[in-house]
Amino acid sequence: MESIFVTGTAGSGKSLLTSKLIQWYKDNNFYPISLNLDPGVLSLPYEPDVDVRNYIDIYKIMSEHDLGPNGALIMAADLIATKLDEIQEEVFSLNPDFVVVDTPGQIELFIFRASGPYFVSNFESDNKINIFTFDGILASSSPINYISIALIATSVRLRLNMSQIDVMTKRDLVIDKLQEIVRWSSRSYLEDSLHGEKNSEYSLLSKDLLHALSKNKLMQNPILVSSLTMSGMVNLTAALSRVLNLGEEKAD
Repeated sequence: MESIFVTGTAGSGKSLLTSKLIQWYKDNNFYPISLNLDPGVLSLPYEPDVDVRNYIDIYKIMSEHDLGPNGALIMAADLIATKLDEIQEEVFSLNPDFVVVDTPGQIELFIFRASGPYFVSNFESDNKINIFTFDGILASSSPINYISIALIATSVRLRLNMSQIDVMTKRDLVIDKLQEIVRWSSRSYLEDSLHGEKNSEYSLLSKDLLHALSKNKLMQNPILVSSLTMSGMVNLTAALSRVLNLGEEKAD
């Protein structure tokens, strides 16, 4: 069983990407399942095969502990780790080829508290990888935004301590900026683009961050994907295959 965790900032398209990965693997004769780890989500673009909401009830937490929505989400995020064994057993009972794990929308609750990294590191699987989703609209709006999100992606990689592929979602919504985004894959071009930023202080800080990320080989070029048109999905699944199984996965 291979595990693919999908992380990213709120609204970056994690759940939709999860649904499309499930669809792609099914269409290619694999048996994937989805695992929803967001206890506060109201609706999803897919029907979860395993759902943390069956184990953790946000509204019950609010009622029993006299908490508001934010407090309940924090408590629920911490409770996810306590349900690991039950969730693991349910996943194993389905015996999938792939489990695609849709993580909570509030990235700080899953990544920067102890429960998220604990769950990821103790979740049993043959191989594990994380996909970090760049919001294409936000990341393409300016080189400073691009570097800021790359810094978050690096923080996630360091927190989870596992292989990671960066993906820029919403490709279909930034068609007019694709050429510029691709050029940003060159450190020198990205650095030159920062010269055009109006705020010189933030521009200098962004350059320093870019140098640090590049020097330590922590910055990678995101794969551009559209969950609407499925553009880029072949590149993404090929990259997943290379990391998970050295490019040798085969459908039965």
